[in-house]
Amino acid sequence: MTAAFIAGFHYLGIMLLTATLLVEWLALRTTITREVLDRLVRIDILYGISAVVILVTGFLRITTAYGKGPVFYMHSMAFHTKVGLFILIGLISIVPTIRFLRWRKAAQANGSLPDAAAVNGTRKLVLVELHILFLLPFLAAIMARGIM
Repeated sequence: MTAAFIAGFHYLGIMLLTATLLVEWLALRTTITREVLDRLVRIDILYGISAVVILVTGFLRITTAYGKGPVFYMHSMAFHTKVGLFILIGLISIVPTIRFLRWRKAAQANGSLPDAAAVNGTRKLVLVELHILFLLPFLAAIMARGIM
């Protein structure tokens, strides 16, 4: 039963991460106001929480009896590709996170809002994250079937 709950939380983390990225991308398509900046920061915090949930539950599934065990995962090229892409998404996400925090701080300090070019560039980064994330379920299916 514990294994099922850990798997469930892993999937919920993945769904929450996907939802937060989509909400960020949509918010970056609107006019940026102080309220939007506050919302982006809150959504980005949820994004971080979801990433931690995915990492913790994924680690438990790899290293304990709650998954298929380390031998199964360590010999899977699909697993290593999936983890590498997840790390890449995390690294890319650092830039939008820093920008959201800087933008909010500047808006609070002097009322300045980011220019259209900065918002557009950040929206493109979030879209890149979403595109990479799109590949992960296919790699998971390949991995689960022992294809690669």
